[in-house]
Amino acid sequence: MATSERASPRDRLLDAAARLSYRDGVSVGIEALCRAAGVSKRSMYQLFDSKDAMLAASLERGVPWYEARFTHPAPETATPRERILYVFERLEQASSDAGYHGCPYLAVLVELKDPEHPASKVAREVKERLAAVLRTEADRGGARDPDLLARQLLLVFDGAGARASAGVEQLADGLATATATALLDAAGVRGADPA
Repeated sequence: MATSERASPRDRLLDAAARLSYRDGVSVGIEALCRAAGVSKRSMYQLFDSKDAMLAASLERGVPWYEARFTHPAPETATPRERILYVFERLEQASSDAGYHGCPYLAVLVELKDPEHPASKVAREVKERLAAVLRTEADRGGARDPDLLARQLLLVFDGAGARASAGVEQLADGLATATATALLDAAGVRGADPA
């Protein structure tokens, strides 16, 4: 995200779209986005074909940060099990932030309901990449059925995040990580890479 007052109008719009759509939902109005960015509607439409295109670009720009957030800090030395559990530990940490509203990509998919919306396409790709990472790690860890385990883990990830964002669940007690651990144990994922 651009933090400088000298950020371009495009960057300010993308920052505003990311911040407001995460906090208020994707139905946030163009006027509110432009006001928060300090950019006129005319300028917005010169930069983006539509609000939908701006939202998709905002989500796309956030992908590297999102994916880095869940990548183990020592991926070369961590075991597949450690790399998977790190995802859930980071989810638990994130959920304790006052401004936590769940996974921004899942929220877009739930709110828009239109699989052809440009933002839905970006969000779906991000969720599919997370599933692929979990599947790869499950396979490396010797899971009996890596595809099934990846689906189960993603279900826990999305469900825990959604429940925490709704305020009906607290993740500080480690429940998401404990649930992922139980799934890893049941699937036969060991602490070390299989020889």
